[in-house]
Amino acid sequence: MKLIKLQVNTGNQKYPIIIGNNILNKIKFFLNESSINFNQCLVIVDKNVPKVLIKKVLVSLSRSSVIIHYFNATEKNKNIKSINIILSILLNKNFNRNDCIISIGGGITGDVSGFAASIFKRGLKFINIPTTLLAQVDSSIGGKTGINTKYGKNLIGAFYQPSLVISDINFLKSLPRREVICGYGEILKHAIVADRKFFAFLNINGANILNLKSPLIEKAIFKSCSIKKKVVEADEKEMGIRKILNFGHTFAHAYEATLGYSKKLNHGEAVLLGIKTATKFSLLNKILSIKEFNLIEGHLKNLNLPRNINKFFSVKNLNTILSFMKKDKKNNTKKVNLVLLKKIGSPVYKLQFNEKTINLFLKKELTK
Repeated sequence: MKLIKLQVNTGNQKYPIIIGNNILNKIKFFLNESSINFNQCLVIVDKNVPKVLIKKVLVSLSRSSVIIHYFNATEKNKNIKSINIILSILLNKNFNRNDCIISIGGGITGDVSGFAASIFKRGLKFINIPTTLLAQVDSSIGGKTGINTKYGKNLIGAFYQPSLVISDINFLKSLPRREVICGYGEILKHAIVADRKFFAFLNINGANILNLKSPLIEKAIFKSCSIKKKVVEADEKEMGIRKILNFGHTFAHAYEATLGYSKKLNHGEAVLLGIKTATKFSLLNKILSIKEFNLIEGHLKNLNLPRNINKFFSVKNLNTILSFMKKDKKNNTKKVNLVLLKKIGSPVYKLQFNEKTINLFLKKELTK
């Protein structure tokens, strides 16, 4: 596979995203190419990543300067306690602002590592090596970092761009299918909000992408990254157009929080449920046509992706879901902000709805 490079240019940072297969032995070259130097680095590793792949990363770094911290990457551990443990290591080893944190893991590991990097001495260099499909196509790009609280998901965090992102396709071979589906949810979201042709490509090739068939999986990752890159460059701090990337996520985050971030529903599955929910809400509010709705519904059905919230929740969960939706960080009034859809490739993000409207809608969906 030919090495793919994307350059992200935001107001605060310029950094490359490097996509390839079996490229971990070239990390030192990528660091030199990007003029990234450091005396010490803390490598934060998701415990689920195969040790043979971690070893490849460590071999390509200067061992004398590397400290390894293994992290149990779950939504429940994406919290302030985990941040404090990382900060204690950095303080104990006297890290300075010219040093570096390297994240090796999925979106949770990247979010926690990036947030720690953003607040230690007001900013360490941060390198992200995403190991899941979801992280490679979404969370590793754009600088969103953060942790969860009992009040909701990602309510504490910062915008902090990495210095370098290295996505090795080889990591994906170790993922269970459920994790691949998780990443596919974000790929599908990017297509729905930004690129009708990409959606058509997914409609034809979705099954092969889920089976990690080359070169289709590489093309899907590249296209998804390209979409997010373009949006982030236009609106780094989510003041406007970047809000379209939250399509389905207000519902999704509430679903995750309602289940206490349990293994019953991972983030990507929640996003797929959120996509279906937001699409149906768009239809019922006469924003989206039935034809467009059926295209998305058909895609979810044909690939046997999660799409019915009543398989995960009942009416007894309704008030809890609504409570978390009202606490969503994107809200600035008592109403709930939602990103909806006019047609595939044309989202609407300046819409607010009162609790009663959402309540009635969800009640019907939960009692089907």
